[in-house]
Amino acid sequence: MPNEPSAKTIQDIASGFQRSRALLTAFELGVFTTLNDQRLTSAEVAEAVAASPRYVDRLLNALVALGLVEKAHERFANTGLAAAHLVKGRPGYMGGLGHTAHLWETWSHLTEVVRDGQPAARPAVNDRGDDWLRPFIAAMHWRSAQTAPEVVGALDLAEVSRVIDVGGGSGAYAMAFARARAGTSAVVFDLPNVVPLTRAYIREQSLSAQVEVVAGDYLRDSLGEGFDLALLSMVIHSHSPGENGALLAKVARALAPGGQVVIQDFLMAEDRSGPLQPALFALNMLVGTERGDTYTETEVRGWLGEAGFTSVTRTDTTFGSSLLVGRP
Repeated sequence: MPNEPSAKTIQDIASGFQRSRALLTAFELGVFTTLNDQRLTSAEVAEAVAASPRYVDRLLNALVALGLVEKAHERFANTGLAAAHLVKGRPGYMGGLGHTAHLWETWSHLTEVVRDGQPAARPAVNDRGDDWLRPFIAAMHWRSAQTAPEVVGALDLAEVSRVIDVGGGSGAYAMAFARARAGTSAVVFDLPNVVPLTRAYIREQSLSAQVEVVAGDYLRDSLGEGFDLALLSMVIHSHSPGENGALLAKVARALAPGGQVVIQDFLMAEDRSGPLQPALFALNMLVGTERGDTYTETEVRGWLGEAGFTSVTRTDTTFGSSLLVGRP
């Protein structure tokens, strides 16, 4: 049958890294930002990015084949897609690809990680410097800015006036809650080395009056109290089952009577055979964290129930994650 998987299917999976590496190399060198709205020769691009003219020429030709760059009369220009998302300073700039480039190095250790049963040694987030942290938060912000309107729009906020975004990073979700309902205030709770970046994102959106930033370690420190809604967006996959159970018990204590917890994350099928995105993300947790994983709905419901959240509903998003909303 013509549509049946063949050896080419395996080859396409095996060589998929080549496309990724071409894009990430061009991003790291600043090729797309150099092109901006110009049409340049490969020699001009090479001079601007301080790289080899011959090698830049071959990279640019590969980007043409990938549909990210156009070529005419030996001059190169960004396509509309690249101009919108790969030029620094543009509203849709995907600056978080710098974090994807960091993941390239991390994933290169997957074989030894699987063999040895432990992640490659690397600093915890609270020990990371700006060179790693800025691209990481930028990546989380870009994704959150795309997804927050749908997530917030799917929730019942009729009785919500005070929100805590636990491990909230850039504050994209906290800002979405502040915009969604007049009079809503939000707290972003994250690590001390993260919160200066959080404050910068919030100032940029002129929401400092509505969104407070609190520094702390949510696994060790008190979250405060009196919140109507607590959000844990892409948090539980970084931690062990025991840590997640303890965190949800702490969240329950931070909520006002009748308050709700919202967990957004990738959920595995009950037999852990998929879907693809959560299954691959589980490997990302293996190489990048000591105890992280992706979990099934049953596992997460179990932690919620132990923390006193007896009513739990699920909503799947259009971008591969799921929401589990727990109420007492």
